[in-house]
Amino acid sequence: MFIARVRGNLVTTQKVETMTGRKLLLVEPLRVDEKRKKMLGTERCFVAVDSLGAGTEDLVLVTQGSSARMTPQTAQAPVDCVVIGIVDTVFADAQEVYRKGAG
Repeated sequence: MFIARVRGNLVTTQKVETMTGRKLLLVEPLRVDEKRKKMLGTERCFVAVDSLGAGTEDLVLVTQGSSARMTPQTAQAPVDCVVIGIVDTVFADAQEVYRKGAG
C-alpha cells in the first residue's frame, strides 16, 4: 500500500466490458518529508480505480497487484491499482504531517 494524491480523472470511451462504469483516477504517490513536516510528490503517476468516491487533491490509500482485485468493486475486473481509503491524518516521527482540510 502507499499514500497518493489524486491529480485528476481519466476517461476512456472504449474499454473491456468489466471496466464499464468504473471511475478512474490519476494518482501521484507521496513520500513524507519529516524535516518540513509535509507530504511531497514523487512526480510519477498511476491510474487507479476509485472504489470510494475520492476527489481531486484528496490524499488516498492505494493498493496494487493481486490485492487490488480483492475489493467487492474490483473482484472480477482486470485491475492492478485501486483506491481503498481516503486519508484523514498522517503522523510521522510523532508529528502530524497532513490533516485533511488543513491549509
